[in-house]
Amino acid sequence: MSDQEVLGTRAVTRDLYSATIGSVFCCYTGQPFDTVKVRMQTNPGVYSGIFRTVAKTSSEEGVRAFWKGAVPTAMGMALENAMAFGVNEALKRAFPDPSKGSGADPEARPDLSRPFMMGAITGCCSALVLLPSEVVKAKTQVAIGSTSSGDIAREMMRRQGVRSMFTGFEAQIMRDGPFYAFFFGSYDLLCYVFRTNVPSMPDELNFFLSGGFAGMLGWAAAMPFDVPKTNVQASWDSKVVGSYFPELLRIGRERGITGLYSGLGPTLARAFPANAALFLGVELSKKAFDDFIWNE
Repeated sequence: MSDQEVLGTRAVTRDLYSATIGSVFCCYTGQPFDTVKVRMQTNPGVYSGIFRTVAKTSSEEGVRAFWKGAVPTAMGMALENAMAFGVNEALKRAFPDPSKGSGADPEARPDLSRPFMMGAITGCCSALVLLPSEVVKAKTQVAIGSTSSGDIAREMMRRQGVRSMFTGFEAQIMRDGPFYAFFFGSYDLLCYVFRTNVPSMPDELNFFLSGGFAGMLGWAAAMPFDVPKTNVQASWDSKVVGSYFPELLRIGRERGITGLYSGLGPTLARAFPANAALFLGVELSKKAFDDFIWNE
């Protein structure tokens, strides 16, 4: 194996390892907020506010209910982030920023539009990997009682077979494209802003703050697309393709523009700690990989 092939294998392994570790941090930090969001989006009449949702869920099902769907979420998130961070890093290696090339001025401002464009491409790729776990998770989170993710998956297969795992295909693309554009784009932008304006800030704090705010910006941009996606994937009557845009129009007619932002509060509340944990986990895992697993 040539040196170039070894370096390529190392880079991919490093991306997958760090994304997996970061995903576990992200999932168990953010899952309670996500469960509240999904219930508010699919049944706003019953779960009309954050505190009412928390109180009702706690009294009827206990605290553990907030982590319903955590196992498929963690598995899906590991696959999603392995794809997302892997594709994003591969795009950066394939199309390097000229301002960071050999002989470039180290003080030059990087091209901050590139991470946004690469993020949008990344989102379309990661949606393909994430879709099955998102469908199972959505149905599990709205199920009342002790129904498990395995029960939901078996029922899906019984009713519609394998195609049930790909319900709302276009919904996933519509949500993940804008989300990842802002997610990766604003992360690189914020890291640069903090690094240049607060040079004394420790790298770990930079990763934590930039990741948290990037998650909030990504979800704020994607929320209008996420509400109909959640409703489509939580329903047992949705199609693989063709249910998303009718659902988008229905929500707009019945609930107005504000209906497309149902669950924004818990989503943003979740986004900061979950994505701060994600990016911090990814960056620290990269350092651990370099120092202890595969030295260059």
